[in-house]
Amino acid sequence: MGKLPVLKPREVAARLESLGFAEIRQRGSHKQYRHPDGRERQFRSTLLRHFPNPVAKIAKDIGLTAEQLLGRT
Repeated sequence: MGKLPVLKPREVAARLESLGFAEIRQRGSHKQYRHPDGRERQFRSTLLRHFPNPVAKIAKDIGLTAEQLLGRT
């Protein structure tokens, strides 16, 4: 698998949206995304401008592998 990149918040948002997730609400820097197919797991994470976003944790939160989130498969 190799070393995973650290994504900026807008990169995370773009990747989630390309996978079909839609932002359902935002309060401050807390964004929540949901997939329209009614997945049980809903991605909820704090996407802050000042901190990196670990790919492995985000992928786990939405039920994908890091490779799938990055589009490498």
